[in-house]
Amino acid sequence: MLTLSLLRHAKSSWKNPALPDRERPLNSRGMADAPAMGRAMSERGIDPELILCSSAQRTVDTLALVLPELKVEPKVLYEDSLYHATPEEMLDMLRGIQPGARSVLLLGHNPEIQALALELIGAGPKELRDRLSEKYPTGGLAVITFPAGLWSSVDVGSGSLTQFLAPRDVRGDAAS
Repeated sequence: MLTLSLLRHAKSSWKNPALPDRERPLNSRGMADAPAMGRAMSERGIDPELILCSSAQRTVDTLALVLPELKVEPKVLYEDSLYHATPEEMLDMLRGIQPGARSVLLLGHNPEIQALALELIGAGPKELRDRLSEKYPTGGLAVITFPAGLWSSVDVGSGSLTQFLAPRDVRGDAAS
């Protein structure tokens, strides 16, 4: 069994309109949500052995706040190609993961991360699939399991959505 966790970066700042999109940092809500999502991952036993992270500032910042909350010290790879990679490109990247890492976290951007999740999911609770389909909020996390033993075997529709969390689910308030 393989586990893929798809984390969208936390809320980013638009304060400086001259800043290139790739360089936008997190805003204050994002800085609060990211560690909360890391704690939620840890509490739920989501322990990635490998993390693939977009090299955009907001994803790097999100990961920097998530990592200290995890119970594990995963291998981290920062990938320029994950900055707005297509779902097909991300799936190819996942299929290229060598045997050994059974739990992987991919940290990226919307709408691509939502599209990848929707492509991979073939099963799981309807309520979770409907929520994911409706909105993939900043800081949102989808956990998908695959019966495959090798990442090269992961295919469209072969995954089962086991969890879908948004920062508001772990904060306990209604903000999204």
